[in-house]
Amino acid sequence: MEMTIRKSGEVYIVDVLGEMDLYNSYKLKDLISKMIEKDIKAFVINLDKVDYIDSSGIGVLIYICTTVKKADLQLAITNVHGSVQKVISLTKLNVFFPIVDTVDNAVEKLSDPDKKDD
Repeated sequence: MEMTIRKSGEVYIVDVLGEMDLYNSYKLKDLISKMIEKDIKAFVINLDKVDYIDSSGIGVLIYICTTVKKADLQLAITNVHGSVQKVISLTKLNVFFPIVDTVDNAVEKLSDPDKKDD
């Protein structure tokens, strides 16, 4: 699994590439934890290039979600599709995770948190 970070305004976008599994999903957890320590307030996790996720990857996303909520920060998970979407739906976490269809929509939503969903 590889990750790249880019920024749009005050929103940081983490593009994830590869499989999120037992062997590497901790890397995303560590990265987001370091970003929170650096006082970053808004995150987008882009799963567009992730084709496989196992329970460890799901666990990391749950950890990130709860950590971000407790710290009163903002998070969106985007481009959830294929087998990743199936796993999230089967576990009924699609209502727990803040899923937004595209990175652009997520950035817009996080840049203006008072804006109502359409």
